Amino acid sequence: MRRKPAVAGTFYPADPKELLSFLDLLCEESEEKISAKAVLVPHAGYIYSGRTACKVYSRVKVPRKIVLLGPNHTGMGPEVSVYSGEVWETPLGEVEVDEELRKRVVEMGIASPDELAHLYEHSLEVQIPFLLRYGGDIKILPIVVGHIDYDRARETGKKLGEILKEEEALIVISSDMSHYIPAEEAKRKDQILISAMERLQTDELYFKAVQYNITMCGFIPAVIGIEASKVLGARRGVLVDYTNSGETTGDLERVVAYAGMVFV
Repeated sequence: MRRKPAVAGTFYPADPKELLSFLDLLCEESEEKISAKAVLVPHAGYIYSGRTACKVYSRVKVPRKIVLLGPNHTGMGPEVSVYSGEVWETPLGEVEVDEELRKRVVEMGIASPDELAHLYEHSLEVQIPFLLRYGGDIKILPIVVGHIDYDRARETGKKLGEILKEEEALIVISSDMSHYIPAEEAKRKDQILISAMERLQTDELYFKAVQYNITMCGFIPAVIGIEASKVLGARRGVLVDYTNSGETTGDLERVVAYAGMVFV
């Protein structure tokens, strides 16, 4: 089973040469790269959030194995699903799904194998071109997460971390921040969650997102990814970049905000 691109030509260029040229335009190289346990990157169209994603990916060493965690925007499939096929097709070539790692994730009860939840989901797909640019030959484990309670998210992260102790892997948490509110309000609200992530306080992240109605679409994948990174030895989160769509469109009254973070 092969997953074909769902948002090539809309969120990012479908033509390989155009895509590589666009990435060259967006991305700057970093001379010193760090070994991160996890990263948080946005998943909007590249014209809006691509530079923020680049600032993160350019700073970290990208190993061969990548665990992708993102929110389920479509509502299809199980609450937590891992892609059940073998290959993702991309404009830059085919990317293999790590079947051995998937087997362990399913056996541990972390996720159910599924195709439907991944079919049209963009949050993981948009990360692949960046990963190919900075990592080259990669294998991915795509996991899409719906709305689950905090205890389950925390335990899911801990189980994932235990599995990854035996691997050299990077956890990629895909999330945008506040949606469709004025830029200043978005910044104020998002800082609450960014502060929690910097301190790896996943309970604070989860419950304040709910309490203050902060529309960070991937706060549950972030709980999972941060808990896994803590098992792997992460001690802090570092904010690399924060921006919003209004800096591209000029409309600061109704923005989507983007954060880039590394967890080390």
